[in-house]
Amino acid sequence: MTLASTPLAVAVGIFVTSTLITTVIAPVVRRLGLRHGFTDTPDARKQHNVPMVRLGGIAMVLGFCLALGLTWLFGGFGMLTPARDQLIWTTLAGSLCFFVIGLADDLFSLSPWPRLAGQVAVAVVVWSQGVQIGAIDLPWLSSSADALILPDVISLLATVVWLVGITNAINWLDGLDGLAAGVAGIAAIGLVSVSFSLHQVAAAFLAASLAGCCLGFLRHNFNPARIFMGDGGSYFLGFSLAAISIVGPAKGITTVSLLLPLLILSLPLADMSAVIMGRLRSGRSPFYPDRRHLHHRLLRAGFSHRRTVLLIYVFTQWLASIAMVVANVEMRFLWLALATAILVGTVMVMQRHRQSEIVFETSDSDKDIQDTRDERAQSCCSESRG
Repeated sequence: MTLASTPLAVAVGIFVTSTLITTVIAPVVRRLGLRHGFTDTPDARKQHNVPMVRLGGIAMVLGFCLALGLTWLFGGFGMLTPARDQLIWTTLAGSLCFFVIGLADDLFSLSPWPRLAGQVAVAVVVWSQGVQIGAIDLPWLSSSADALILPDVISLLATVVWLVGITNAINWLDGLDGLAAGVAGIAAIGLVSVSFSLHQVAAAFLAASLAGCCLGFLRHNFNPARIFMGDGGSYFLGFSLAAISIVGPAKGITTVSLLLPLLILSLPLADMSAVIMGRLRSGRSPFYPDRRHLHHRLLRAGFSHRRTVLLIYVFTQWLASIAMVVANVEMRFLWLALATAILVGTVMVMQRHRQSEIVFETSDSDKDIQDTRDERAQSCCSESRG
């Protein structure tokens, strides 16, 4: 049995390879970053208290690219048509370009508008190479089995908004240790499942490699993190997710492929929209840094760093299971039941721990008040005796 004849085995191999490479390279990047001073300095908005290397995206990109490159070298892409093979390399090139834009910001602190202009330019080029929203299948609005072909202008606009929008949603999500990598990893695993159910092997390979580099990076990025992915890493993850969701479908873009990441990323997308509206109402730029994000609000509500991240994880995997039901993935209702059980169980455990902490804090406060009263009483007795 050749490697090219077993796409599921190839996807598993890509996932494992990407995970291992990223896990091994991340500490090397960290040591080099510390040696050369490429660190993120703490400030009032950030959660870390010591300078952190923010070039972890390099390890993720290398894991992603090397896993795909080794697969191609050993004939793993043999079952793909030339057109699908080209889409893999176009997506890979686009993700590298987005990574370079973010890396430039990590190193030179670019202003938002040049970054946005670069993202739009890369998205336009990627669209011209075939990674595009060219048709929309709306079966509930039309009795025809054919998809609605979009005019080039509408296709270009939709593709650019999709690629740039999801990229920045993931970037803005990267505010706590392990949050962006975990959410992107969950989304990528969902894309693997849906891509195989649609017999879209190219998208499954890309998503498997992306999921692997996320898992490998989480080994070093989960709280307490030892390295950050930086804007380079978050741009790379966001663009890759958006592009894979376009590469995946044979047709039916809206009903299957775009719906999955839209559901999975509904929390960061809604958060990004709410933050932008809040900043505009305050008369500030949409790119003005503040603490309006969802994870900041959960922290202010009393959740710990890890519980905030885990809560967003379980909501994301639950939303992914709903998307799988809509996409008619095999055993979809089993996955939905498991995801719902995980969500309910996690919320119940967190609520119980939170109540226990409140009781403990209240008892400590009452004890402090009682001790203060006793000290005052003793002081008054001493003064009266004197």
